[in-house]
Amino acid sequence: MEKVRVRFAPSPTGFLHVGNARTALFNWLFARQKGGVFVLRIEDTDIERSAEKYEKRLIEDLRWLGLDWDEGPDVGGKLGPYKQSLRIETYKKYTQKLLETGKAYYCFCSPEELENERKEALESGEMPIYKGKCRSIPWDEALQRIEAGEQATVRLLTPDKGNISFHDIVRGTLTFDLKLIGDPILVRSSGLPAYNFAVVIDDSLMQITHVIRGEDHISNTPRQLLTYQALSLSPPRFAHLSMVMGKDNTRLSKRHGAIGVDQFEKDGILSSALFNYLALLGWAPPEGKDIWAKKELAELFNLEKVSRSSSIFDYDKLHWINRQHIKNLSSRQKAQLAYPHLREAAFLPEKMSDAHWRWLEMVVEGLIERVDRFSDLPTQVALLFDFYPSEMKDEIREELKTDCAPRIIKLFSEKISHVENFDYDKFAMMTQEIKKETGCKGKGLYHPLRVVLTARGSGLDLDKFIPMVEEGAKLKLPKPLKSCSQRVAEILGFLSESDL
Repeated sequence: MEKVRVRFAPSPTGFLHVGNARTALFNWLFARQKGGVFVLRIEDTDIERSAEKYEKRLIEDLRWLGLDWDEGPDVGGKLGPYKQSLRIETYKKYTQKLLETGKAYYCFCSPEELENERKEALESGEMPIYKGKCRSIPWDEALQRIEAGEQATVRLLTPDKGNISFHDIVRGTLTFDLKLIGDPILVRSSGLPAYNFAVVIDDSLMQITHVIRGEDHISNTPRQLLTYQALSLSPPRFAHLSMVMGKDNTRLSKRHGAIGVDQFEKDGILSSALFNYLALLGWAPPEGKDIWAKKELAELFNLEKVSRSSSIFDYDKLHWINRQHIKNLSSRQKAQLAYPHLREAAFLPEKMSDAHWRWLEMVVEGLIERVDRFSDLPTQVALLFDFYPSEMKDEIREELKTDCAPRIIKLFSEKISHVENFDYDKFAMMTQEIKKETGCKGKGLYHPLRVVLTARGSGLDLDKFIPMVEEGAKLKLPKPLKSCSQRVAEILGFLSESDL
């Protein structure tokens, strides 16, 4: 039985997006499940659009997602090079073979001629395929024109009649009418190979056994099969994955939210969570649960069980999965992942002491359940720093006019002014004392205490809030954090001035 070999072959013309990332991941899962080889190949013959920065970012994003490859441009391998721009001489050799055997020919039609032909076909209600005008040019004449410097493409000579079929692992048998295909271009007038030509040679020489890619490549497959036949090469097996769609059933795009893998990383989505979620787009593990580790998914993956229906990218589901993966992290791991977001929001210093890290761990543990991703944490942490009595809502101010509120606030102010190292236990003890001294209880007791510490009517439980502000107030932070005693003094001054 042949060893499974699959490849992911992106073009470095932009950043890695969700659809391509899912394709890479399914290739990786299939290779690992079968004990096979996963190849990374860079298809960079689009000279005008390809850029080294995109290639570098592609590799970084794939590695961040948790993928590794057995052969590729950065790790090498016996069947390289793994960049198409380094394989031009190989393509030339195969081009010459097809020309000399009469299975391909030079086409001298100008872009203007081809465009006019296309328009005429559309106006006549026909498929806009090349009519084969240059097929009849004698070989000697074609060579003379090439030697004279005339530009030409190279086209594959294909049958005008009949069908070509292949079995798709996901979609079953697919059949195409040859009269709708025409003679595809193998080599552009620039001398660079067309996608459908280069990919056939690369997949064959790299011994790829299975091509797993998006369904937008289905129409390319018959052209590639014809090229395999012309070169007397054995084709791989094909599996075409459905598109990833937005909730509105249109192709996923920027208007649906983040679609670049790098953006998910910036937003604080864990790589393990995105890996987990992408694996479930179009395939469901047999156990029916949603939370999986990478190793588990690799053991269970079954390409034949992949759905042919489009997958809907559900951000709510991704965020839920992200929360579950966050729970599995240690306190220090959560703090390290939160740090860049809080540093950017100017809540943390560039240089962190051990005390800073201990405080950050406490804050993150206390707030993480209130967010879906680490990029949401700054909004929650801001509530610790934002203490503005003058901005209290009118309904909160009205509640401070009750019979109990002024007495409670005054007593609390007196008690906290005599306490060192204030903490929640001391707060709880003071609360009981104030309850006895005033006779106030329930909401009438606790609500004024919350307002005096937060200037808000609701928020984080005080057993979490008090330790966070007290420990944070002891630290040197870019924006000072007010202690509980400072807050009480400030709100008393405000209440006094406003005659509440």
